[in-house]
Formats: sequence, C-alpha cells, structure tokens
Amino acid sequence: MDVTVYPGRLAGAIPAIPSKSAAHRLLVLAALADGPTDIACPAVSRDILATADCLRALGADIRRSARGFSVTPGRAPEKAALPCGESGSTLRFLLPVAAALGVEATFHMDGRLPQRPLAPLDSQLAAHGVTLTRPREDLLVCAGQLQPGAFILPGNVSSQYITGLLLALPLLAEASTLTVTGAVESAPYIALTEAALAQFGAAAGKTGWQYEIAPRRFHSPGRAAVEGDWSNAAFFLAAGATVTGLNLQSCQGDRAILTLLQRFGATVSESCDTAAVALGELHGIDIDAASIPDLVPILAVVAAVARGKTRIYNAQRLRLKESDRLATVASMLRSLGGRVEITADGLAITGTGLTGGTVESFSDHRIAMAAAVAATFAAGPVTIRGAEAVEKSYPGFFQDFQTLGGIV
Repeated sequence: MDVTVYPGRLAGAIPAIPSKSAAHRLLVLAALADGPTDIACPAVSRDILATADCLRALGADIRRSARGFSVTPGRAPEKAALPCGESGSTLRFLLPVAAALGVEATFHMDGRLPQRPLAPLDSQLAAHGVTLTRPREDLLVCAGQLQPGAFILPGNVSSQYITGLLLALPLLAEASTLTVTGAVESAPYIALTEAALAQFGAAAGKTGWQYEIAPRRFHSPGRAAVEGDWSNAAFFLAAGATVTGLNLQSCQGDRAILTLLQRFGATVSESCDTAAVALGELHGIDIDAASIPDLVPILAVVAAVARGKTRIYNAQRLRLKESDRLATVASMLRSLGGRVEITADGLAITGTGLTGGTVESFSDHRIAMAAAVAATFAAGPVTIRGAEAVEKSYPGFFQDFQTLGGIV
C-alpha cells in the first residue's frame, strides 16, 4: 500500500495505544499463572497477536474482546508450532519459556526475523540441556528440557534475551542464577520485565546485575492493564501534538522522548496522564541511543528540521532491527532532501529542512511512521511505499494521524 501525506502541522490530542512491550510480558505471565487473568488492552498490533497465538499453541486459552484479553492457563503440549510472525520479542521471550516447559517447539518466522540474531541466548540454552536446530531458514526447532544452573549474558546485546530467561527460569524445578555482564543497554526494558514479574508475585532477588531465581508459580493478580505506549506516542509528540493515557512514571525507556525534545528546544508540559509538546525553534543536539534505539527514526526526523548538527551514537544495534535502521533512516532522509551521514555507531544529521519526495518503508513500521511525521515538516508531499508496515505495532496510525489534522 502506498500512502501520500501532505505538508501541514498536526494539532490536538489522541489517546496512547497500549504498550506492545508491556502487553507481551503480561500475556506471557498470565498464560503461565495459577489462575485466569483479564488484561485490559483495547487495541492490538500484529506483534501482540503473534504472542497471543504462540501462547495458545503452548496450551493457554486466550480470548480477545474489545476490552482486551481473557487468559486462562492450560496444560502445555508435548509438541507445538509457534507462529512468531516478525516479532522478535515473541521469539526471544518464548524460546526459553518453551524450553523450560519441555515442549518441542517449532518457531515459524517471517520477514527479517530469521536473520535477526539469537546469540548468545542460543548458546546458553544449549549449555543447559536444549537442542536448537534449523531445518530451514524460516524455522527454528527447540527440543529438550531446560536445566537449572548458572546463566550468563552480556548486557550490551539484547535486553530481550534477559527478559526471556527471567520469564522462564522460575518455571524450573531448582533455583538458577542469571548474571548480566558488562555495560547494560536498554535497561528500562529489563525494569519493565521486573515490574511485570512483581505484579505476578515473582520478583527475583537481585544484587547488582545478578539475579537469584527460585522455582515459583506465577500468581495471577486477577486483573491487569497494559499501560500506554511511549514508543509510538513519540511520533505524535515529535510532531507537536498531545498524547493522553500515558504513565508519566513508566519504566518504558522511550519516555525519554520528552527530555530529548526539550533538549532540541521544544516546550514540554506534563499533567496526570498527558504529555503535550510545542515545537518552536529547534537546534541540533548529541543523543546517546544505547537505551532508546526505537526512538532513533523519529529523532532523526526532528534533527533534519533542527538548526545545526545532531549526532546520534551508540546506535549500532539498529542494524539488526526490522530493517538495517541506520541505512534505512539515512535513505528516508536523503529521499526527502535531508543531509545525513552514517557513522560507525550511528548517524550525523545536518538540519537543512526537508523537501518531500518518495520513501520506501523497507517493511519497517518505524520508518513508515517517521516518514509520515516528516511530511508534516516538509515543503512538499511525501509518498510512503509499503505503508502497511505500520500494522506491526500501530494499525491505527494513519487514522490517528488524520484525527490530528494530518492530510493523507
């Protein structure tokens, strides 16, 4: 699907959609708990539905309504086929969970997911009784029972590996340790996992970055709610709009969008569950992206219309997302008349304004959404090829864009 977006600033307010990151975690814990859980999640995306489908394959009864999900745990089967779609979180969370349950699980992967890395999570699983095979590129078969013991992961690869083990290790018959070594990137996502575990009565003992994980059953709180998504709210906040339904004290790392926009020169106001942004005259800044990789596409758009130069660094992991986001963000900006250089670990962007043009989404939801926001600043219209990519995380993106006055 090609979409053309015309210049014109956005204004007004929209409610935040439910957080994809929070929804994954709550669904997994509810499916493994000691009783039913109702999860308030009034909107979903392809990635959230992929996790729900995989948990059904692992034995849970999950029913969807307009309000959210009703989750009743069930007995895990001996074998299961798990359709992950393109969701990296689904694969990386449920791979150790399936191994802990002793299920011979075949993970089906679409898009770029088969090329995204699993090391060193795969070697840690293999060292603790799990066999992983790849009968073909889009399939991963996990067999064997995960054994307790000492698990070690570096902190600078993927927080999703750490989350997967934190969700799985309490299911084992004996205690385990999980040690995270070196500099820890994306620590807010790990904090989100810790908060979800505490909600289900399974907080792990933690000293520094070592976890002591005892065997325990997750205890259903009965009801849980998925908080608003800061990652997707960031696109509209960067366009100068207002977003409601946000947790202003959230563990989500992308809440940093407000601080970063302030540093660019925007005026930010917060009250209750609402964040509002007035853009004004913007100037370039330096951005450490280690803990906020998902914000880079929209921050790059802001940088392209800000006076001076912006340097984004510690962003090398973006090469391993739904697209090589260093390359695809640079391609997007250049297609729209922007000036950008790819550096060893990020981007250097000179704010010259944007002219408009035609952009490839590269089947990447965040590139498509960033391009739409870029059109609001551009001198001419922006055509986005493959705009349906937004359905991965934000199916209603263009409807909300129009609600705020965007011309699509």
